[in-house]
Order: sequence, then structure tokens, then C-alpha cells
Amino acid sequence: MTISDPIADALTRIRNANMVKHEEVSMPSSNLKVELIKVLQSEGYVQGYSVVEKDGFKELKVTLKYNNGQGVITGLQRVSKPGLRVYSKAKNMPRVFDGMGIAVISTSKGLMTEKQARANKLGGEVLCYVW
Repeated sequence: MTISDPIADALTRIRNANMVKHEEVSMPSSNLKVELIKVLQSEGYVQGYSVVEKDGFKELKVTLKYNNGQGVITGLQRVSKPGLRVYSKAKNMPRVFDGMGIAVISTSKGLMTEKQARANKLGGEVLCYVW
């Protein structure tokens, strides 16, 4: 079975694991997913991650972060989808909950938050919102 939107699948797995308060969640690994998790980790939304090889396939294990029993991630939303790509110029970068959340942007310099993209004057594809 092939997944048509692996980013949406990864976000859904994180969202579901967060709702039932799992310690960690695993998913098939890809370079894009690892970069996405690195951005989430640098912004303090996840505790950590590891890539392990299992039966010839690489698996990404993400350790979720909780604060007083509540998940640090309160919401995840996929923005740009395979059927409808969403792009933004540097000066028109979206603000998630007036700066309380982040938008993950795929730029020519790699994945970064909308704040970093705006500071580097880079536009790109708006992958998702996290708050």
C-alpha cells in the first residue's frame, strides 16, 4: 500500500498518538519527515526522534513531549496538499495564532519555520501549521 500524502500521514500519526498520550510514535522514515521532526524539535514541540532500521526498512520513532499531562502539541493542520499546493512569498508568510504557533515552510534552503523564512527573505511551500 502506498501513501499518497506521507506528510499528512505523519501528522495524523503524531496527532493520534498525542491524543491518547503515547510516549512515542513510529512511522516509515523519509528525509522530508526527518527534517520536519527536526523543525518540531527545535521549536520545542517534540522531545526527540531516532531512525531505526527494521526488516530492511527505515522507521522514524518520534518521542512526544508533554507538560503536566497535556500534550505540548495542541493542533496540527496540513496546509499544502498533493491536489492543492499552497505557496507563500517571504513578505506574505502566514502567522499561526498570531505567533503562538508555527508554520513549517519548505524553501530552497530546506524546511524551516515561517519566522526563519521571513528573516531569510525566502518563500516556499506551506507544509503545515503546528500550535
